[in-house]
Amino acid sequence: MLERPLHTARLIHEKTLSLAAQTKHLVFSIEDLDRFEFLPGQFVSMVVPREGKSITRAYSIASAPRKNEIDICLNRVQDGYFSNFLCDMKEGDTVHLHGPHGLFVPKNPFRDSILVATGTGIAPIRGFVQWLFAERSRNEGREVYLVYGTRHAPQIYYGDYFSLIAHDFPNFHYIVTLSRAPEDWKGARGYVQEQVRAIVESRADRGASMDAYICGLNLMVSATRKMLKEELGWDRKQIAYERYD
Repeated sequence: MLERPLHTARLIHEKTLSLAAQTKHLVFSIEDLDRFEFLPGQFVSMVVPREGKSITRAYSIASAPRKNEIDICLNRVQDGYFSNFLCDMKEGDTVHLHGPHGLFVPKNPFRDSILVATGTGIAPIRGFVQWLFAERSRNEGREVYLVYGTRHAPQIYYGDYFSLIAHDFPNFHYIVTLSRAPEDWKGARGYVQEQVRAIVESRADRGASMDAYICGLNLMVSATRKMLKEELGWDRKQIAYERYD
């Protein structure tokens, strides 16, 4: 079995996205490469030492390819050794990783699509959107919907970025839905499945010419897949997904 080459990644920028959820946005530079090539939606496996051994965890890349840098979005997990290790890193610290890995990537050809995410499942979807709207040929003539669900407004990650894309590109539709929305919330309410159903049912072909890319916790992923297949008649080949638990 071929040993995977390990790269050294240096933390060059860190930002807290949510104090309440203890969510971090981390930017790493791959020190031994001039360019780190990957497809939007792929992940890297990070490796850290623990008690004389190495442990590995997978993290989706929250950005499109750019030089030798990648973005990571993660929550601090109580008693989670790896998430605490990464969240406690200071700018200049290093970690090892290998990759890229994974098949959760845009299909070729890319068709009208619904991107569905909850929580930090937005990470690979951010990479999708950055890549799609960096060049006109990737999105021209296609309708792209991003349905993002969370409980509370402070957990709307990268909202300013997606709102800007929606402002600049009429074919990008950004829908945020809160499952525990306050009275003064002006956006959508409820679970992502309800918004996805409304989008599909608004189309004459009920989504036969679309694809869905779903990322988040298993309950949401399973419920959305089941709805698309059993209620709305989608073929399983139209649905790509990545689970976080």
